[in-house]
Formats: sequence, structure tokens, C-alpha cells
Amino acid sequence: MEISTHYAELSISDGTRMRAYVARPSQEGHYPGLIVNQEAFGVNAHIRDVTERFARQGYFAIAPELYHRTARGFEGRYDDFPSVAGHARTLTNEGLESDETAAFDWLRANGVAAPTPIAAVGFCMGGRVSFLAATVLPLACAISFYGGGIAPNPQGPGLLDRAARVRPPILLFWGGRDQHIGPDQVRAVADALRSAEKNFVNVEISDADHGFFCDARPSYHRVAAAEAWALSLAFLRAHTSSGASRTTAPGTA
Repeated sequence: MEISTHYAELSISDGTRMRAYVARPSQEGHYPGLIVNQEAFGVNAHIRDVTERFARQGYFAIAPELYHRTARGFEGRYDDFPSVAGHARTLTNEGLESDETAAFDWLRANGVAAPTPIAAVGFCMGGRVSFLAATVLPLACAISFYGGGIAPNPQGPGLLDRAARVRPPILLFWGGRDQHIGPDQVRAVADALRSAEKNFVNVEISDADHGFFCDARPSYHRVAAAEAWALSLAFLRAHTSSGASRTTAPGTA
């Protein structure tokens, strides 16, 4: 499917401005929206590529630059986490809620009119942001890839006190070899969602590490990434097909 891309400028409720990368099918039509939430390394070449990949599958996708308050256009290196840590520490739940709301509202105002559904997907830090968005926005569904910080950890209290506020079905991916997010945290997330009687799918890929989906990282796992991509598309289609009208090019999946 042919796509078009551009950057958009979004106004945030706190008075700041946020740039976002947008990719959508070129053919006119009613396409479901998708918020693509970045890793800690910014809306870099990988996240832009993922945003475009979703657009080729028939989604009107937007990747907001969540570091817009401290570093507009920031792209960190995967071998230099200290350079991104300072920006990540400045993020607040309140600010992220405003950013996600702005991305949602932008989609609504620019081609994804109600009742066409909008979903969210995020990676690493963005996986946590997608979980957060699922507690405040009327999303059709949400996907979190190895979302660090959903469960309590030494860096923060997590988001499990919000489990009862999760609104849509949520798909969670974890790497069984992830040293950043241990089995206790994975179990805590599932237990909290189960206790809150939420609709969720919990997927652990036993031989995958943290960041297994990113082909720019040493931890990239080709098979795990392919499996997660297929599951993500199936999950999105199951929950965004209502009210959506899109054409998929022959030979695409």
C-alpha cells in the first residue's frame, strides 16, 4: 500500500508545542488511527519505520515526540543510554496524558473522525505510555511491547494502581530473557489486570530479550519480532475493524 508521510505540529494543553511524525495510506478512505509511542531513544529512524509499516497495513499512524519539552527532534543512540536518561526522567504522567490526548485529538480532527476507532502501540518506554493512554483515552485497543515501569520497580511506583481504569483490550509482549523487566514485574501486571477483570492478552517470548522487536538494536530477535508483528496486526484488526473501511494491497498481511 502506498503511503504518505509528514511532520505535524500539535498544541498541548499545557501551552507547549509537540512535533509528531505522521504516516498514512495515500489512497483516500476511512482508516483507523494508531498512536505509535516511542522508545526512550526518541522518534528515531526505527520508530519512523515502524510508523510507516503500520500505515502500509492501512492505519493512519502518528508518532508523537514525547521529549518535546526538553529536546525537540531528539534521536538518541542505542549504545548511549545515559544521553537519553535525563530526558526520560523529566516525563510525568500528567504531561504524557496531555501528549496522548493531543495525538488522539489530532487524529480525530485530521481524518479519523468518530466512530472510526483509534488504537495505541508502544515500545519500551512507549509500552508504558500506551498502558497509560489506555487508562485515559477511549481507545479501541492498546499494545505494549516490554513496557518498563508499568509494574513498580526501583525507578518508580508504576501504573498498577490504574489497572481498574484500563478501558480497552490490551496486548502485552515480554521477553523471557529481559533483565530489565523480570518475571515478578510481568506477573504483577497480569495479576493486576486479572484482578480488575480487564480484557488482556499476555505474551512472553521465552528466548527474546528486551528490545527484541527493534532491528537497530543488538537484542533484535528476527523470529520473535515476526511473531509479535503478526499477533499485533491480528489484535489490531480484531478491535479496529468496526467502522473502518480500508483496502489492503494484494500480497500484504
